[in-house]
Amino acid sequence: MSKSSLQIFTEETSAAWGPLTSELVGGCCARIETLLKAQPTEPWLASLQRELPEQSELYRDPAHGFLLLAHAEERGRFRPPHDHGRGWVIYGVQQGEMEIRTYARVVESDGQTRLVLREAYLVQPGEVRVYLPGDIHDTRCTKGPVLYYRFTDRDLRKEESQGHAMTRYVECDGGWRVSP
Repeated sequence: MSKSSLQIFTEETSAAWGPLTSELVGGCCARIETLLKAQPTEPWLASLQRELPEQSELYRDPAHGFLLLAHAEERGRFRPPHDHGRGWVIYGVQQGEMEIRTYARVVESDGQTRLVLREAYLVQPGEVRVYLPGDIHDTRCTKGPVLYYRFTDRDLRKEESQGHAMTRYVECDGGWRVSP
């Protein structure tokens, strides 16, 4: 029996796992791009496309701790600016379209932190984007429902419970500030 594209992804990613390097990130991106080309008849993908779950854990590596999640969102869904704490993430769009904007964090003379928009781009089916530790971004579903994969090098909820929180931002006086 042949392996599914999801099985191939998880096995190859686990075998190649190591410290954060350009090679590791590049390899993960290439494998997610391959996963995005999976045949819609594969049972795991057919189920995702039929159910469009808000969040579904596709794989959790028992040895290395990385996760592959699937998310479905309706047009207009917005996730305010945030980073991923000590973690890094790769987003890959299966269907629909997302706008992602990136920001630089600026500390003003009074010590207040604000965000400056760096760039905005559309991520379409088959495309991936990487965000390394400290990178700040937001997401908005522009053509939906969007179905995308979110690959993280660690369990971000577990990180937060251990005191390694993500930084989230809120809109304040026309700009973005660190969430209290």
